[in-house]
Amino acid sequence: MILPTKRITHDRSLLGIGAEILTLLDKPKTVSRVWDELKSRRMNKKFAPIVIYDWFILALDVLYMLNAIHFEKGVLLRSQS
Repeated sequence: MILPTKRITHDRSLLGIGAEILTLLDKPKTVSRVWDELKSRRMNKKFAPIVIYDWFILALDVLYMLNAIHFEKGVLLRSQS
C-alpha cells in the first residue's frame, strides 16, 4: 500500500502518488487545487490509473509524516529540508 509491491504498481502506491504530488507543489497551493491538478494530469496520461480522493489524502498524510510537506495558512508547501 505505501510501497510498491508485485500487486501494487509504483503509480498506485502511496509513495508514488506522493512523489507526483511533490512535483505539483512548485509553489504553495490549496489542497483542492493539488487534487484537481493531479486528476487532470492522470487523465492526460494514457495508462495512469485514476486516483481516488481517499488515496490522495493518504498520500498527503504519508508526505506529512515524512516531513516532506506542511500545511500553513490554508495552503500546502514543500518542506525545505
